Amino acid sequence: MATESPETVRRLLRRLFLSVRGRATVITVAVSALVLALVFVLLMLLARDWTRNNVWQESEQTVERVVSDITRGRGVESLDTGPDETDLVQVVGSDGRVVAASEAMRGRPALAADEVISGKVLVDETGCPDFLDGCVRLFGTRLAWSPWGANVMVVAASPLPTLVNVWLLPLGLMLTMTGLLALIAWWTWHTIGRAFVPIDAIRAEMADFGARGLGHRVPVPQTGGELQGLAETVNATLERLEEATERERRFVSDASHDLRNPLAGLQTRLEVALDEPDDFEWRPTIESALRDTRRLNEIIVDLLELSRLDARAPVPVERSDLGELVRREVGRRPSRVPISTDLEDGVTVRANTGRLIRVLGNLLSNAERHAEGRIEVTVARDGDDAVLEVLDDGVGVPEEARERVFERFSRLRESRDRDPQGTGLGLPIAREIAEIYGGTLRIADSPTGARFVLRLPIADSRRASVRDGG
Repeated sequence: MATESPETVRRLLRRLFLSVRGRATVITVAVSALVLALVFVLLMLLARDWTRNNVWQESEQTVERVVSDITRGRGVESLDTGPDETDLVQVVGSDGRVVAASEAMRGRPALAADEVISGKVLVDETGCPDFLDGCVRLFGTRLAWSPWGANVMVVAASPLPTLVNVWLLPLGLMLTMTGLLALIAWWTWHTIGRAFVPIDAIRAEMADFGARGLGHRVPVPQTGGELQGLAETVNATLERLEEATERERRFVSDASHDLRNPLAGLQTRLEVALDEPDDFEWRPTIESALRDTRRLNEIIVDLLELSRLDARAPVPVERSDLGELVRREVGRRPSRVPISTDLEDGVTVRANTGRLIRVLGNLLSNAERHAEGRIEVTVARDGDDAVLEVLDDGVGVPEEARERVFERFSRLRESRDRDPQGTGLGLPIAREIAEIYGGTLRIADSPTGARFVLRLPIADSRRASVRDGG
C-alpha cells in the first residue's frame, strides 16, 4: 500500500490539472476564493466597525449621563448605571487617584490615570488594562467641579466583544469560506462532469470504431448546442471516411484488375515465344507485347496523376488563354475524325497549363473513341466563367450514367466495345483537375452524341481570386 499511495496521488493530480474538468474546477475555485476573500475581509471590517461604534456610543452615552447628573448636583448615586450603559465608571482626580467609582469598578486602579495627570480634557482610546477581562474602549470628560473636588475626570469603559477583539469572527468567516469553496468545487466538478458525459460517449464509440466497422456512428445528444454539433460533425467525418475507404477499396481492386490483364497477356506471349523455334517470326509478338507495355504505362501514368491530385501537391499556376491553348493542341494532335473549333479570344483562366492540356487531351481522346464522323470544340466566356465544350456525334451517354462515367475505372459497355484498351481514368482525372481550380465538368444535354462542358473561373473574376487565396 505504501508504494501504491504516491502513485495514486500522482494519478489524481494528473487528472485534476491535466483534464479540462479538473482545470475548470481549479480555476473556478481559485476565482471564487479570491472573490470570497475580498467579501469576507470587507464583512469583517464592517462588523468590527459596527460593533465598535455601538461600544463607542455606549461609553459616550454613559459619560454624558453621569456628567449631566453631577452637574445637577447628584453625588455617588449618579454612578449607578442603567441597562443600556456600561457599569465600568470611575471619577479620577487630577492626581490620578480614583475618588469615586461604580460598584463594578470599586477597588480597581484608575482608568486613564496618565491622561488625567497630563491634563487632558478628553480621553477617547482603546486599552487593555490588566485588571479587566479583555480590552475596553475608554471615554472620559474633565469636570471643573464635582462633589469630589475640582478638576476631575469622569471615565467610562465599554468592553470590546470577543467577536471583534480576538479571533472568533475571522475563524467563523474562514470556516464559512471553506464550506462555500467546497460546495463550489463539488458543484463545478459535478456540472462539468455531466456536460462531458456525451463527449465520453463519443470517445468510447470512437475507441471501439475499428471493431464495429466503418458503418458505425457516434450517438448524437439532442441538446441543440455545441455537443450536438460536435457529434454531427464526427458522424459526417465518419461518413466521408467510409466513402473514401470504399473508393480506395474499389480503386485498389480495379487497378489490380486493369494491371493484371496486360501483364498476363504480356507474360503469355513471351512464354509462348520462348517455345517457338529459332526461325520464328518475332515481330508480331514484339508488337503485341509493346502494345501491352504501352497500356501498362498509360495506367501507371494515370495512377500517378491521380495520386498527385489526391495529395493536392502544389504545382505552378499561370494565366492561360483557353482558346489559344485549344487551337495549339488541336493543331498538333492527330485525329481519326475531323475536329472543328469555334474559339473566342481573350478567355483567360488561372491554372497549371500542363493540367489544362491533360484535361483537353482526355476529353478529345474520349470524343475520338465515340465520334462517328466529327468533333466540335468551342471556347466562350459566360459571365465570370470560361466555358470549354467538346461535342462528338456518337451515340451519347444515357442520362442515368452521366455521373458514373466520372467514377474511377468506370467504363460503359459501349466504351469497352469500341476501345478495350482504355483505362477508365481519363474522365475522373479531368473532373478532379477542374474541381481543383474551382470549376466543374459535366455532361450536358445534346441532340446527338455527348457534350462535355468544362467551366473554369475567369482569371480576373472574384471566384478565381478567392481560389488563389486573394
